[in-house]
Amino acid sequence: MDAYEKAGVNIAAGETVVTNLQQQLQKLNGTNVLGGLGAFAGLYQLPEQQQPVLVAGTDGVGTKLLLAIESGRRTTVGQDLVAMCVNDVVAQGAQPLFFLDYLALAQTEPQQVAELMQGIIAGCQQSGMALLGGETAEMPDMYANGHYDLAGFSVGVAEKSALLTPDNVQAGDILIGLPSSGLHSNGFSLVRQLLFKDRDYHFTDTPTELGGANLLDTLLTPTQIYVQALQPLLQQKLLVGAAHITGGGLLDNVPRMLPAGLQAQLDLASWPQPPIFKWLCQLGELSTAAAYTTFNMGIGMVLAIHPENLAQVQAQLAQQHQVNYQIGTVQSGMPAVKLVAAAL
Repeated sequence: MDAYEKAGVNIAAGETVVTNLQQQLQKLNGTNVLGGLGAFAGLYQLPEQQQPVLVAGTDGVGTKLLLAIESGRRTTVGQDLVAMCVNDVVAQGAQPLFFLDYLALAQTEPQQVAELMQGIIAGCQQSGMALLGGETAEMPDMYANGHYDLAGFSVGVAEKSALLTPDNVQAGDILIGLPSSGLHSNGFSLVRQLLFKDRDYHFTDTPTELGGANLLDTLLTPTQIYVQALQPLLQQKLLVGAAHITGGGLLDNVPRMLPAGLQAQLDLASWPQPPIFKWLCQLGELSTAAAYTTFNMGIGMVLAIHPENLAQVQAQLAQQHQVNYQIGTVQSGMPAVKLVAAAL
């Protein structure tokens, strides 16, 4: 055993991880990726564009990771990581190109890393992205035994003229909501407070409020990735705006796609809410404003379209087997979001 290994860092385990990843990435990455793992940086050959604009997004998974750590279930949070980054990129109108991850942990255990990478690779596959590379940092003095953290970023490309910016949205536009798969990766500090600190719920519980669904399954449902649903709409220039509903919920994220002076009027009765949201709102006695700035409340992506494109957008989404709801309109006025028929 050398001095570095005595200090708690296992280089051999890290090399095992890299070898296993090389075999998987050969199947995932396309011809635009030049070289492979082992270089100091990843190389990606850009597709041809007239006026290319690189679009990048970075994020983590937040305290949802603590549930994965405590439960030992690690295979889905990697998809959360990819989704939180790539959904931001596609909401700007870009085609995702590649992803890089950063995994920091107390000790490198190849099986643990393999399970975490399983979700990252699945997320990249769903997004049509290459996994260009990443970093695994073993820091036993930084993290408690068994703990880890995940971060990453994705890069996409778009024609400058095709970017989705607030200038494209106008009064009279229709808002389409794409459902979330659940909590996604936001609000988990409150979730953990309500369920496991204020109350004594367990991962194996099947609360009647969830229709008998397993609590851990519900909480760790991975974040939905919307790339496949949005790319055909972007290619056909059917969208004028998009908002990824992450931290800040509908109240804080929808205004990010609107120009000054316009208001999104949302009909809260126009989409079904998964039971987890109503239950958490009842437990926390949350006001409507608090609920819609903490959670996505069942909508993970909001699209703005001109009225004359509604039928074509709905037909294209149906072809993609993407459930969607007509949830509101854009009108002149303030504040930037008006909730109609709000009831929890």
